[in-house]
Amino acid sequence: MVKFAANISMLFPELDFLDKYKAAADAGFKAVEHLYPEGFEPEQLAEKLAANGLVQALHNLPAGDWAGGDRGIACDPARVGEFLDSVGRGIAMAKALNCPKINCLAGKLPEGIAPEKAEDVLVENLRFAAGELKKEGILLVAEAINTFDIPGFFLRNTAQTLAVLDKVGSDSLLYQYDIYHMQRMEGELANTIKASFDRIGHIQLADNPGRHEPGTGEINYDYLLPFIDGLGYDGWIGCEYVPQEGFGWMERFNG
Repeated sequence: MVKFAANISMLFPELDFLDKYKAAADAGFKAVEHLYPEGFEPEQLAEKLAANGLVQALHNLPAGDWAGGDRGIACDPARVGEFLDSVGRGIAMAKALNCPKINCLAGKLPEGIAPEKAEDVLVENLRFAAGELKKEGILLVAEAINTFDIPGFFLRNTAQTLAVLDKVGSDSLLYQYDIYHMQRMEGELANTIKASFDRIGHIQLADNPGRHEPGTGEINYDYLLPFIDGLGYDGWIGCEYVPQEGFGWMERFNG
């Protein structure tokens, strides 16, 4: 049976961040995930998890100045020191939340930097992060993101991401497969997931167009989610979408 985690960076936008934990539990979720929550101490979040009977499925490494337009810094040659520092912050957060996985956002290709140079930096940064996380028993995942929503994002499809992971060469680094992003970039969802299944460490969903909940767009989740379950995926599937019609869609997958 598929298991859904509420991405509280996107869901419940009407609520303050700390109030989203109770809202997630009330909606039937047993787990949450989020971006790196700047401005909150790990102990605050751990208390919210415990109070609402939730587990932390995933969070991101610090991704730079999100409000200023950063979407990760891992491919930026000018910010390697900042990235290395972010790994320690991410580990501290994960340990406080008993979180087994951290996602690394590669970021946008910096202006004036050749893609080959950015890839070299990304590979070295991922190798460092995977090694540090492995010491703590934490899995690192890296995500490809569509370039319609984030123009210039460096990791943009499955083949490219897996090639980077091959260059890193770590058994503590896997692929975070976001169904919405990859529908926009490459389609062929079921076959790609099947072919890459042993490389996938986390899955996220939203429908397309609009990035709303399953059932609002073109993706056949009634086929795709049982297909993923049939492959033997036993991790959480992060619900990272812009809410539009509530959570009734989950009922048909929870039985």
